[in-house]
Amino acid sequence: MSDAPHRWTSLSKHRSIAVALSAALAMTLLAPPGAGSAQVITPDAPAAAGAAAPAPTNLALAGTATASSVELDRDTFAAAHVKDGDTGTRWSSKYQDDNWVQIELAGPSKVDHVTLTWPNACARDFVLQTSADGATWTDVAALQRDTCPRTDVVEVKSEEPVSFVRMQGRKRWAAYGYSISEFEIWDRPPAPPEPTLGLVPEPVSVEEHDATPFTLHRNTRIVAVGDGAQAPARYLAGVLRPSTGHRLPVVGRGWGPAPIVIEVGPGKGPDGHEAEGYTLTVAASRISIGADTPNGALNGVQTLRQLFPQWVESGTATDAEWTVPAVTITDYPRFAHRGMMLDVARSFYPVNEVKAYIDAAAQFKVNRLHLHLTDDQGWRIAIDEPRDNPSGIDYGLLTEVSGATAMTYNGNGQLMGTELGVTGHYTKADYAEIVRHAGENGMTVIPEIDMPGHTNAALHAIPQLNTPGAQPRPKPGETTVPHNGTGSVGYSSFDSGSDVTYEFVEHVLTEIAEMTPGPYLHIGGDEAHVTSHASYTTMVDAFTRTVTSLGKTVVGWNEYSGTALPQDKAVVQFWNGNRAAVAGAVRDRGAKVILSPAAHTYVPQKQDPRQPQGGTWACGGPCGLDRHYNWDPGTFIPNIAESSVLGVESALWGEFIRRLGQAQYYSFPRIIATAEVGWTPQAQRDYRDFKTRLAKVGGRLTVQGTNFFPTADVAWLTDVLGTPAAVDSGEPAGATWTVTAPGAAPGDLTATIAWSDGMREDVTLTTPRQASIPDMRINDAFTATSGRTFDRPGTYTGTLSVNAPGRSPVEGRLTVTVRG
Repeated sequence: MSDAPHRWTSLSKHRSIAVALSAALAMTLLAPPGAGSAQVITPDAPAAAGAAAPAPTNLALAGTATASSVELDRDTFAAAHVKDGDTGTRWSSKYQDDNWVQIELAGPSKVDHVTLTWPNACARDFVLQTSADGATWTDVAALQRDTCPRTDVVEVKSEEPVSFVRMQGRKRWAAYGYSISEFEIWDRPPAPPEPTLGLVPEPVSVEEHDATPFTLHRNTRIVAVGDGAQAPARYLAGVLRPSTGHRLPVVGRGWGPAPIVIEVGPGKGPDGHEAEGYTLTVAASRISIGADTPNGALNGVQTLRQLFPQWVESGTATDAEWTVPAVTITDYPRFAHRGMMLDVARSFYPVNEVKAYIDAAAQFKVNRLHLHLTDDQGWRIAIDEPRDNPSGIDYGLLTEVSGATAMTYNGNGQLMGTELGVTGHYTKADYAEIVRHAGENGMTVIPEIDMPGHTNAALHAIPQLNTPGAQPRPKPGETTVPHNGTGSVGYSSFDSGSDVTYEFVEHVLTEIAEMTPGPYLHIGGDEAHVTSHASYTTMVDAFTRTVTSLGKTVVGWNEYSGTALPQDKAVVQFWNGNRAAVAGAVRDRGAKVILSPAAHTYVPQKQDPRQPQGGTWACGGPCGLDRHYNWDPGTFIPNIAESSVLGVESALWGEFIRRLGQAQYYSFPRIIATAEVGWTPQAQRDYRDFKTRLAKVGGRLTVQGTNFFPTADVAWLTDVLGTPAAVDSGEPAGATWTVTAPGAAPGDLTATIAWSDGMREDVTLTTPRQASIPDMRINDAFTATSGRTFDRPGTYTGTLSVNAPGRSPVEGRLTVTVRG
């Protein structure tokens, strides 16, 4: 298997303190004590006490659009389409530079900001202009952009009413003209986004209570009740301790103040969903998680984790307010299998990177880790010598020789990826550590030894496997085939007529089974294009019998669905091809199905045309977040019942992905979409709602240090946290705020500090790592630092306000104690 096409074919009542929005400006800011009475700084009062701010209006809708030209002079591309409220239509100009489109407003109005949505044929260089009379124009902003399609938000903040707003193009994207689907002209900043709990995957049932939230106490204990409660309790403590600085002992009794109680035992979870279901209740004085199993309790822990402010993901103690909103949740998964596949064969991931990949996905209730351990390019797992070794195979050569190979160049000699594939292998101790860590995170490991095709690495290492029926053939004078680091598929095969093949496979599978406590062994079975049908069937039938004899359930890619699968003990993993054959395996052999359809789960496919790396074959273009979300596993394979579907799996292939950072960048947030597809009932899933919840998750991923792609159609939220400071009089305050703003550049954000003594500071936000799509990285959090000094002792409050064009301001406060 590879990521290349083969050549043959309800509202939250409580919010994080760090997300205080512009309404907080109405609060009184108190000055420090001085010789006289305290000075009070009060912002402008609203027009009427308690009156809601008017909703922003898109002035373009009532205006009239005209343009300097229209593509092909057709109504299909007329200027009016930029203001029809439909992103499916567009204005397009003739094929030349220096064209414009403008909107005459219904009446002179002040403009706050403009949003331009370019579906394609964007402007590389354009000027946004305003005019009072349509004759004299004022340049508001000159912009140069190197991505397309895109959305541009341009701040206008006109001091006087204007009657016309124009996009004056300077340079086109390519040979075509300019295309704009929506030209929005807003009279005021948008309202703050509706509050959301930000729970992903969405639980089955969430009831929010207008009640006092739970506040984590410095003496809170995590109480583990029942067999199996200790592990999820320790997991929760491990999440909470670094960021809160609290001890949070895990105990069996002695609840103390504000306890978190985790109970595991029969009848503690939702009826009928004992394997992974849980209940979660948050009240002011106590949090309770109930489940029938440790894995169910761990799922409850992951939900509770998301109810804490995002700063809980920090590796160091922070000064956030550790509150959790009052809720009652009953939850369980739609499908038992919510997996992720990591291709370590083409480019290796050391143990610490695999563990980090597990950590990032587990919080979204991903519960299977499928390790693609062998392929044409490399062999990644150590195999010991058997006591009985008729063919004299040196199994150590598998890792000695083919553990030192990986992806290199394609058939045209071009480097695959940003660097050569990473080489290496797992010792048995390494593998055991991965299995242990996965288990702590609620994941079962599914190892894959891919055969009878995708076997070049084994043939390259083991001379005895290079029998006359094996392919390819060694060069004259050589005993093994050469290493092949290209992404070619389907050219290699074991020999079905050789006893050595079955001796080798039986020993390898026996070793893997002994190392793997989980119930599954994956034998691949895909893209065996040079293997005859008879040879393929002979080998696959033998391999599946071996897996069954080892007490495991065999898993294979959908090409093997037509073989004599073990009755009622086989799993078919669909990626591409014949769905009817999969349905036949379910009907005739009692097989179960894992769904990894390439267009919906293959993350090395581009998710955005701006990405320089990635495939496009699966979707005929980018496979965006919407493609990964908007599908139904229950109906994907025709003529089978949903009960025959084990679940879904995201697949990360390794032709050009290198190391953890790139793996995360291509997987997240699409793997989160797959997690919700596998967890949440189909009737409750809605892409727009998912994006709203995901927007809040972005800051959490930033704090964790998870590298993710800032998907363009997600309105990633900005969050702010201030750190209190204490200084001597006359010394610089050094007060700092941390700002998470996924995908933003420093130039996109402006920040101002309002101090309680009336002083204001404009500050620059800085980050050690800026976002770069070509370099495959998300930005780190930003830092704002005050440069002022205080001459008088006292306590001062500083409010940092962060603004971005077309966004409501976001604020965070801190205090500075000035010593005399």
